Amino acid sequence: MTLVREHGRVLEMAFENFSRQWGNQLSARLRTLATVSIDSVTMRSYEEYVRSLPQQTVMLMCTVEPSRATAVVQIPSGMTMSWVDFLLGGPGMVIGDAERELTEIEFQLVRDLLQLSLGDFSYAFAGIMPMTVDVRTVQYSPQFVQAVAASAPVIVATFTMHVGDLEDTTTMMLPADVVLAGLRAGDDTDSRTSAELAAHDNALARLTAGVGLVPVPVAVRFTPMTVRPSDVVGLVVGDVVRLGHPATRPLDVVVDGVVLARAAAGTQGTRLACVVVTSEETS
Repeated sequence: MTLVREHGRVLEMAFENFSRQWGNQLSARLRTLATVSIDSVTMRSYEEYVRSLPQQTVMLMCTVEPSRATAVVQIPSGMTMSWVDFLLGGPGMVIGDAERELTEIEFQLVRDLLQLSLGDFSYAFAGIMPMTVDVRTVQYSPQFVQAVAASAPVIVATFTMHVGDLEDTTTMMLPADVVLAGLRAGDDTDSRTSAELAAHDNALARLTAGVGLVPVPVAVRFTPMTVRPSDVVGLVVGDVVRLGHPATRPLDVVVDGVVLARAAAGTQGTRLACVVVTSEETS
């Protein structure tokens, strides 16, 4: 599964904008230096996405409005525990089992923090399509989470996140049909003004007129024949080369090696000429 290059570039720009805002939100709320940078945006099947995740991780299940589709924000357990420690006034240390499930209070803290950043996500994607993403629940075992069908295509954005002294990789998954619908709808819209459209039409008309005036060489030739190199090297004055062109067949009218018409040889006044008898040009 691959993205159209233009669509991929639009998504990269949107996710890049979101990643910068996400880092700013984390820095403000956690009171420590935090940066988020986009690594890649790919389209793959949901099954491939799940297989790429750790066996135990924090998967925040989100609802995408207005399509009611399910999105996933995946954050490593250690990074999530670091967030909780920062939010509770600590230095961002992970104490105890980092792979354990979140308590109800810890989930609410992480949910509220992520929900603020997802507001910036809606702003970053406003140029593609209007959407809001709301955190709904949390899961911990990707192999048991069926957000969409296993073979369904999904858009996966991979980020590198730095929070304090901790660095890790996070991902965000969106159903591809929701995102691509917005991208394709944008392809059909033309945001140019009437003056820009008129200038474009004028440029096309001038280009068409200019191309029609470009001089091109036209040749009238017999049908080419194939000979051996020794036949060419051995040619001397007086030799007769037998052509495979029947005497009753018209000659070829050629432009840049392309046969455009057939013509019969003749004269016009004191000059040689040809009369076009058939056209070989195809659309």
